[in-house]
Amino acid sequence: MLKLFVAEIRSWKIKDGVTIWFPEGVRIGRHVTINEGVFLDGFGGLSIGNHCRIAHGCSFISEDHVFDDPDTPIWQQGKRASPITLEDDVWCGCGVKVMRGVTIGRGSVIAAGSVVTRSIPPNSIAMGVPARVVRTRGTGGDRGPAA
Repeated sequence: MLKLFVAEIRSWKIKDGVTIWFPEGVRIGRHVTINEGVFLDGFGGLSIGNHCRIAHGCSFISEDHVFDDPDTPIWQQGKRASPITLEDDVWCGCGVKVMRGVTIGRGSVIAAGSVVTRSIPPNSIAMGVPARVVRTRGTGGDRGPAA
């Protein structure tokens, strides 16, 4: 059923309980795993590269509300939208939130519970609220669970 609505989907490892808003803006690469309770927002565009792993409870939010004018109700001020890109071989741990306009570089790992508000360079390990890079993959210390 997803193939009828999503812009592009090349993976079948999508678990039950995944919510997709604006599926026409969502692209999913090959060999991607998307687990239970994941929210995908395609309003501003969402591209998930090949070989990505998305743990349960993650959210990818490609839009937010404008709220600059305190005299106008927020819902009347419109929305801002920007694409989210996960390059190839990205792992997002449980409960990660990725906000609009973010690119997560190839081979990066985002630790469980992190909120990604800025782009992450390739091969980074990032964690926290907001997420920050704590080290680079391949530089040692990668043996323990990061997410």
